[in-house]
Amino acid sequence: MSSTLFESSLHSLKLLGSGKVRDNYAVGDDKLLIVTTDRLSAYDVVMGEPIPAKGRVLNQMANFWFDKLADLVPNHLTGIAPESVVAPDEVAQVSGRAVVVKRLQPIMIEAVVRGYLAGSGWQDYQATGSICGVVLPAGLQNAQKLPEPIFTPAAKAEMGHHDENISFAEAESRIGAPLAQQIREISIKLYQRAAEYAATRGIIIADTKFEFGLDDNGVLHLMDEVLTADSSRFWPADEYRVGSNPPSFDKQFVRDWLMSQKWGKTPPAPKLPDDVIERTAAKYREALERLTGQTLQ
Repeated sequence: MSSTLFESSLHSLKLLGSGKVRDNYAVGDDKLLIVTTDRLSAYDVVMGEPIPAKGRVLNQMANFWFDKLADLVPNHLTGIAPESVVAPDEVAQVSGRAVVVKRLQPIMIEAVVRGYLAGSGWQDYQATGSICGVVLPAGLQNAQKLPEPIFTPAAKAEMGHHDENISFAEAESRIGAPLAQQIREISIKLYQRAAEYAATRGIIIADTKFEFGLDDNGVLHLMDEVLTADSSRFWPADEYRVGSNPPSFDKQFVRDWLMSQKWGKTPPAPKLPDDVIERTAAKYREALERLTGQTLQ
């Protein structure tokens, strides 16, 4: 099995597109092969160096959550083995890091749920007393738990640009009120179920984002990735203190190192040092093991 994959190169399937981390291929007319590479992006720029096994960690973590949350909402997984849809010489590129999924009509809204004040939400709250138009009590501190989880949607941006936080009313106007309300309700249920489980593993899920799509019958499906270290802010509960940012299980080592460099946050990114790559890879593996109880398969 290949330990590191920066970019897939499958000749047996048609490449439909590549994102910051995933490469998507057509499997017939109604399915996709999604390959999770070891690319890492920070500040919306893809780094030039891969993080070993990161894609396999993300794939295994997402599959764990898809299984655990399957009774709340259908998801895009088909159960078809990725190895069965590629040529024999391509199996190493997909083993452990790919899924065959239903081809859905994506909904162009990121479904963000926040249980704690952090990141852009904290900045928004400091400036306005609210997040995406959701008014919050006065006097909250950085990293403080919110009275209840809130749904703060974002409009999906083009590659290389930041998703734009929008109000719920704006989400309703973009995708229709019934669908927006359905997504809000399901997203909060997903977050609450996941947060309750993560707490038993000593992990706080501060916030996360979900993506949804519709099948040919208009049925809502959870898709893309779910509750990974790329789509969520995980904090170790034993290091959590209100008023300061706890260490997180993601690419924070990379962000911190980049902040120390003279770099304008535009491509190309500075070359990552080996120790930053190794520590980041270890953090992703630790997140998988602590949250799921599984080692990397």
